[in-house]
Parts: sequence; C-alpha cells; structure tokens
Amino acid sequence: MKSAAHCFRVITFCAASAASGLVVPLCHAVSSGQTQASAPGAATRRIGAVKAITGTAITLTPDTGPEVSISVLPATRILRVAPGEKDLKNATPIQLQDIQVGDRILVGGKPSDDNQSLAASTIVVMKSSDLAARHEEERQDWQKRGVDGLVKSVDSAAGTVTITVRNKPLVIQSSSSTVIRRYSLDSVKFDDARPSKLAEIHPGDQVRARGDRSADGTQLTADEIVSGSFHNIAGTVDSVDASSSALSVHDLLSNKNVMVKITPDSQLRQLPPEMAQRIAMRLKGAAAGGAPAASSSTSATNDQTARPAAAPSATAYGGNSASGRPGGAPDLQQMLSRVPAVTLPDLHKGDAVVIVSTEGTAGTGTVITLLSGVEPILRAAPGASSSSILTPWSLGAPAADTGGP
Repeated sequence: MKSAAHCFRVITFCAASAASGLVVPLCHAVSSGQTQASAPGAATRRIGAVKAITGTAITLTPDTGPEVSISVLPATRILRVAPGEKDLKNATPIQLQDIQVGDRILVGGKPSDDNQSLAASTIVVMKSSDLAARHEEERQDWQKRGVDGLVKSVDSAAGTVTITVRNKPLVIQSSSSTVIRRYSLDSVKFDDARPSKLAEIHPGDQVRARGDRSADGTQLTADEIVSGSFHNIAGTVDSVDASSSALSVHDLLSNKNVMVKITPDSQLRQLPPEMAQRIAMRLKGAAAGGAPAASSSTSATNDQTARPAAAPSATAYGGNSASGRPGGAPDLQQMLSRVPAVTLPDLHKGDAVVIVSTEGTAGTGTVITLLSGVEPILRAAPGASSSSILTPWSLGAPAADTGGP
C-alpha cells in the first residue's frame, strides 16, 4: 500500500518544499492528504504517483482530484530523495528518463488556467524501488523491535502507556520524538492512521509500539506508537445483503444484531475443521485450568486493534512457531493468509463467525477480519469474546498491511 501517509513521510516533503522554493503551507496539504487549490497562474504543487510518461509529459495521479498532465521543461529541476530524508541535502539530481511509472513525485510549478496541467519548475522523486526497500526494512524492524498488547493505563504527564504483554505489564515510554498515530474510525489500513497524541489512548485499546527494550524487559523506549479502538463480534449470521456488501450478525455476548459492511480490504477467511478443533481444544483446556488463553475479560464491545499480547502459540493454530519474531508472538497474520478465503455470498444465515471491525460511523463498522467455520470454538467457549480468538489477526501491521510483524 503506497498512500501519501506511508510513501511520503510528511516531514520529508515539508523540508523539501521549503528547500526547493515551494511554499511552506504544502506541509499542511500533505499531512491532510489534500492538494491545495490555487488561483489560475499562481504557483502550485501536486503530489501523487506517476501513471504514464510520454515524451516530456508525465501523467500524474494525485492523491486527491483528477489526473494532471505535467510538462517537464528544459529548466525543470528533478531531484531524487530517499524515503525518510528530512531535507534535500542528500538529494540526487536525475533526468526525466530516470522517472518510472509507479514512482511518487511532488511537483511544483505553474498550472494552466483550467488546472488540468502543470508546467513543472521542480520535481522531487521517490522511486518505487526505494519505497519497497524502505517498506521491507520497516516491516523487519517491527518484527524485531515491535510489541503489542492491551492498554492497562495511560499517564500523559509522564508520557507512558502501560500495556499487558503475555500477562505481564510493559511500560512504553514516549518522548517528543516518538511518532504517535491512531487508526481512523472506518479504515482497516495502517497507512490511513492519522497523527495522534498519547491522550487519545485509553484503557482497553490495543497498542503496537516499536523501540528498544530495557535490559529487564519491563520498559520500552518507543520510536513509534500506533493505537486504535476496534469492535469484536462473536455470533451467527442473521442476514446477508450482497447488493450493499453488508452483513447482519447476531452477537452472542450482547444478544443484539450488529450490522457490518465488507470492503475490498476486508479479510474473509474460513478456518479448516482441524484448525477450528485445535483452537477449541485449547480454549477448553484453558477453561479447565490448563494453559492460559488470551484474556477474554474484555467484552464484544471492548475496543481492540492489531494483535493481542496474549496471542496463542503458533502450534495451537496448527502453525509453525518459527514464523514468529524472535522472542515475540508468532506471525499469525501470515498463518491467516494461508487459510482459505471466502466471499460474502459464501456466508449464510446461521453460520458461526467471529469478526473484528472498525468502530465505524452511524452504527455500522467495516469488517477488518471475519472468520467462519468457528462453530467448535463458540461451543467450546460460548462466553469468550472474539478478542480472545481473532484479534491476533485483526489488522495489517505497520509498514505491512498483510503479513506484518
């Protein structure tokens, strides 16, 4: 996923705009994902992906608005910057022929009277190959230095968030340099997470953080924190409306019908019977005083995001524990990617499902992950919330929407 939030760090192009003579208000335009409007003939800028290159003309697909034709002039300054750069001192001059379809560019120049074309004075380029490499580096770093868990408490004055990781407290220490983001109300993508503050994090939220742990493992100094509130549903399908991509589910915990919608980004999967039976046996063992299960103290209306701290072992899900990050939870998202996919028409009234959805608006959330074939699980733990079953797979992780850390 290469949205503006992920591909162009805001600070990069704020610095780039000032250094290249573009006006500073671009910083706000980039951070909000919008392009500034301008009077005819006034200098302006566009940011987006290269769709096509024909001669000295670039067809740009902006992050918002219609396509724009970019005219590259002999005097146009073209600079290549690496993802994460905070100014242009390390930028490399390149030629038009070095730009390729899929690259991300920030263009400054003079627009036509109808604003459908732009005569470029400056083009700042982030190569798609550089973005892919940075994407992989971040994914690996989240695997090595990432933690996730349920929020126990928040101390905004001290700049700390205490989460529960494998039934033990972990204090996340933030600083003025910590990047803090929060998932939006109706998006399943990390790329859509917006800038946030520690004060927006609440007990019961799920938090993912990346940073360095203390020697005793009880604290983490965070480079980045992402939080969110998500709904968990465990119940049976009441009705399916394929025309509107909507699903009504009778939630067993709240004893109410809940409406959710399906988008192309929603993951719909069906657990194989043998995997469902293994999870059911694990939950039965926990109920009988055996191995501890993921906490089910949160109800279906409690808010969750990302993967829980007390995620079951990989072998409990029929997976290979080697797929996890060293010293951390297994990569259950990768396991889920190997579970058979289903579509909305495959679901029928009475089917047992567990769902993690966004908070949504107007009472209707967007499905992040839905698992069917969970009848043995609900029979084994009829009082368990989906947070103890599904949230390990609830969201694509930072810098990796699928198969994340």
